Amino acid sequence: MQILGIDVGGTGIKSAIVETATGELLSERHRFATPRPATPEAIAEALRGLLRHHRWSGPVGMGFPAAIQHGVARTAANVDASFIGLPVSGYFSQNTGCRLFAANDADTAGLAEMRFGAGRGHAGVVLIVTIGTGLGTALFSGGQLLPNTELGHLLLENGQEAERYASETVRVTQKLGWEEWGARLNLYLRAMERLLWPDLIVLGGGVSDKLREFAPMLATQAPVVAARFLNRAGIVGAALFAEESLRGRTELSHPAGQSHKRMS
Repeated sequence: MQILGIDVGGTGIKSAIVETATGELLSERHRFATPRPATPEAIAEALRGLLRHHRWSGPVGMGFPAAIQHGVARTAANVDASFIGLPVSGYFSQNTGCRLFAANDADTAGLAEMRFGAGRGHAGVVLIVTIGTGLGTALFSGGQLLPNTELGHLLLENGQEAERYASETVRVTQKLGWEEWGARLNLYLRAMERLLWPDLIVLGGGVSDKLREFAPMLATQAPVVAARFLNRAGIVGAALFAEESLRGRTELSHPAGQSHKRMS
C-alpha cells in the first residue's frame, strides 16, 4: 500500500509517502515548523496545507507526541494541553477529509525499526528511544508492542525528569559536548536497564547518526545501536500503523490516480 506518513514533533512536522511493503519513501521528505501554539485547530490547518503539498487524498498515518488510548489523547507533552481528551484520529479525519490513523510517535517509530530496521527479527525485549524535543520510548517483547510507555518522563536518581536532562533539545540549548551529554544519556539508559532489562537498545532521532561520538560514554549491558531509519522512522512507522489499522477493519484503501517516483 501507499500511505502518507506524518511525524508530528514538538518543533517540526515531517511527512512523506511510504510504500508499506518495503518501508521506502516514494516522495521527498517534507518538513515545516510545528505551529505555536500547537492547538488542534492550528495543526489541522497545517495538515491541510501538507496534504495539498503532497496532492494527497488517500489514507494517512500519524505519529503524535502523546499517549493515545483507544484513539484519545491522554497527555500532551510537547503540544497544546487542549489535545488532552481529544479523539485525535477522528478529529483530524474530519478536518482533513482523509482517513487518518494516529498513534504515539515513539510507538510508530518503533514499528518501523521492528519491521524493517535495527530490531527486525529480534525475539527478545527491545527498547527503542527516540531522541529529539523530548525522549520517546517504545518497548517490544517477542515482537509485540506495549503501547504508550512514555518513559521519557521518568525521574532520574538526580531528581530530574529524563527528557529535561538528556534530550537533544537540552544538548543543543545548553551547548553540551558529546562527552557531557553522552554521560547524561547513559544515566537515563542505565535507569531504564534496571527497570526493564532489554536485550537490545535502539536509539532513534536525528542524533542517532552521531552515535560514534557519544558511544564511549554508554555503559549499558545491552548493546546500543542506531536506528536504521534515523529521523525517518516516525514517518515510515506512521504509515505502517495506518496500514495495520486498515487491515484490522478489513477495509483496504488504495490512493487512486496517484503516481510517485521512488526516492533514492
